[in-house]
Amino acid sequence: MRVVGIISGTSHDGIDVAAADVELYEGEVVLRPLGAVEVEYTAELRRRIATTLPPAQTSYEQVCRLDTELGQAFATAAERGLAQLCDGYADLVVSHGQTMYHWVDDDGQARGTLQLGQPAWIAERTGVPVVSDLRSRDIVCGGHGAPLVSIFDVLLLGAGRTPRGALNLGGIANLTAVTPQADPLAYDIGPANALIDAATSSCSASRTTPTADTVPLGMCITGC
Repeated sequence: MRVVGIISGTSHDGIDVAAADVELYEGEVVLRPLGAVEVEYTAELRRRIATTLPPAQTSYEQVCRLDTELGQAFATAAERGLAQLCDGYADLVVSHGQTMYHWVDDDGQARGTLQLGQPAWIAERTGVPVVSDLRSRDIVCGGHGAPLVSIFDVLLLGAGRTPRGALNLGGIANLTAVTPQADPLAYDIGPANALIDAATSSCSASRTTPTADTVPLGMCITGC
């Protein structure tokens, strides 16, 4: 099976596209990477995402428009992945969408999540079946909405006599810990590239050394 995967993270700077041939061989899933490309968001679309993210106030109209515009952007990215990585053919497109809100209660348990990027645009543009809304099922099953990262981390770290860990610095940092005496543990830690990107954008726009009056202290520490 040939699969194209498309995702945009919490840094909302663009869409990553990866393709691979996947097959089941003697009870194991074998994956052969075909390559990856990145499709940047337009400056206007990135601005609209940023001004819609919490704690900003928005409306159903704005959410609907953004869902369509993101779906069209993801459709364009999927088309590019098919053309550049797959010789124009794939059996499946998997779209993560753009995360806009992640609901976590005070007890630390994730209760819901919202990703925009209407997958019907991808299916219509490419003519390929689309799997989407990947985070919700994991949350319903008691997870935190990132069902795949920890699986690959555990495979990468392997079994050992001592505890091992993997730290992923995405828009939000997340950690996977593997110990011999317990089940693997995976969870988000806090902001990572989301703050660095914001600080870099602010510094680049002003072309001056930021101060406490122009950039939040946390951004200056991490990005300037």
